[in-house]
Amino acid sequence: MENFRKVRTSEEESPLPFPDLPPGVVEMKVKEGSKIRNLMSFAMAQMELKGSRQIVFSGCGRAVTKTITCVEIMKRKLGGLHQVTKVRYKTLLEVWENQDPLPGGAAQNLTVHKNVPSICILLSRDPLDPNQTGYQPPEPREAGEDPSSSSAKGLKRPPPPAHEELLPKKLQVAGAGSLQGSGTRDSQTNGHY
Repeated sequence: MENFRKVRTSEEESPLPFPDLPPGVVEMKVKEGSKIRNLMSFAMAQMELKGSRQIVFSGCGRAVTKTITCVEIMKRKLGGLHQVTKVRYKTLLEVWENQDPLPGGAAQNLTVHKNVPSICILLSRDPLDPNQTGYQPPEPREAGEDPSSSSAKGLKRPPPPAHEELLPKKLQVAGAGSLQGSGTRDSQTNGHY
């Protein structure tokens, strides 16, 4: 295919795999070149400011991982969201144009049908059917956790220990005042350093 160049790519439209979606539900179509910052600012505005109860993220091919990332960010920021995930294949149509057509002949185009993995994720503030394939319940909140502060949830490891806990146990027991056996010049009796 060295003499061909890709002219355009289009995907076959297919309905969302979620039955009984209310009309006007927001669908975020994530593309390979989409910026997560832009996607999240629009999606968060829909869920928080406009009061949407449900939102769908969909992506195919190389955009699948970006789609999952957006969903996880939204779940962490909003909390209490029910999730249903559907995985399927989508058909992409690629049109390739011949760069070196035969003299006197018309330009030849080649159409390629490509099956690529696709993911659709429904996030809902309202409870969904837990018996549905791909259902995930909301993550339980920690006891005493403030739902408005998402910064504590973002920590992957516990905060570092206090300064005293960083000292070796010998020095903690002996205390900071007595430094016996510390290797200083005063403690060496034979004069060799």
